[in-house]
Amino acid sequence: MPKILRLKKFKIILWSIGGFLILILALVAFNAANSKGNSALITVIMLLIGLVLGGIIAFLASKKFGSSAPVISESSHTIAESMRKVFKVVTAEGHFNEIYNYEETTKLFNFIPSKKKALVIVQAKILVGYDFDKFKWEINDELKTVKLLYFPEPEILSTETDYKYYNIEEQFFNLFSKDDLANIQQNGKKQVIEAAKKSHLPQVAADQMKMLLIELLQGKNWQIENPSLISQKELMVK
Repeated sequence: MPKILRLKKFKIILWSIGGFLILILALVAFNAANSKGNSALITVIMLLIGLVLGGIIAFLASKKFGSSAPVISESSHTIAESMRKVFKVVTAEGHFNEIYNYEETTKLFNFIPSKKKALVIVQAKILVGYDFDKFKWEINDELKTVKLLYFPEPEILSTETDYKYYNIEEQFFNLFSKDDLANIQQNGKKQVIEAAKKSHLPQVAADQMKMLLIELLQGKNWQIENPSLISQKELMVK
């Protein structure tokens, strides 16, 4: 027998027994009420207390044994806005931990200061590479050479972030809102990107791309001209 049916059957039996006991107690209470003396009054009171306690116990038991798993309904709709072919190569990966301290102070009635602050650890993985659609070169089939005319700056192709909140302090009249948390995450992400731009990650990406092109062309007995154009330059942000 399925578990839900067993629980349902148990619940019916439990309530039947409880109803039968309540009926018996009601009859005894009615007979005792018609008799005389203090003993009859005490009996009636005790029966009423037992009646209430029995009802409470039956209710709690039915709640415990009769509960079932919640029913969850979910739906989603995915719409593909656009798709296009790209040729982007990741040549460097960096992991960063940024400590972002947020503090805001306001004054209630322009007099009473109210402060809220939070310490956020931003953990980020940044992928840096190049978009080949932005390259410009000339190919000489006779000499088997590729002459670089323009080589773009390395770009941040992907940023994956995770936020951990510590030491959150807020007051009753100055609480964190959804907009506050969104701004904290956005500003924390900007700080990580700025740290990536000042790091050695762009140089690593440029060196890796230069080595990749040289080895790829030499493997086909081709040569590359103006490889010096592949330099660190400035890290671009999409």
